Amino acid sequence: MSWRAIWESHGGRITGVAFGVFLGLIYLISGFWDMLFFALVVFIGYTLGKRKDTAQAPLFQWQELIERLSGRWRPFK
Repeated sequence: MSWRAIWESHGGRITGVAFGVFLGLIYLISGFWDMLFFALVVFIGYTLGKRKDTAQAPLFQWQELIERLSGRWRPFK
C-alpha cells in the first residue's frame, strides 16, 4: 500500500492524531494528570479525524442551533 493510498483513506485520522499530539505536547510538562490530558487530546483528535474520513455528520449542527437561539434570545431588542 502506497503512502498516497494511506493518506487518501486515513488522512483525517492522521491529521487529527498529529494535531492531538501537538496540542498534547504543549500541555505535557510532567505528572500523571498531564499524561491523561495528553491521551484525551489525542483521542479527541483521532475521533474527529475518523468522523471526517467516514464522512459522518458533524457532532453539532451549528446552523440549526444558531437559528433556534436567534429566535428566542435577543440581548439587544
